[in-house]
Amino acid sequence: MDLNANVFSNEDITVTYDPRCCVNAGICARQLSDVFRSSVIPWIDLDGAHNDAIINQIKKCPSGALKFHLNQKDVA
Repeated sequence: MDLNANVFSNEDITVTYDPRCCVNAGICARQLSDVFRSSVIPWIDLDGAHNDAIINQIKKCPSGALKFHLNQKDVA
């Protein structure tokens, strides 16, 4: 079974989830359940909260399985 990191993006941020690192503490789902949903696929919905709230929640991940980076904007 391939357990590659999952990637979720919106216009501003990209979130990755590495199930091999996850300790299933459930902090993300308990504290920001509109984004980190345990019973729906895809389980991360970046439309569920403001980017700042998502970033703050990712920073609380005890295992580092959740990571984010800001997307670069095209400047025309």
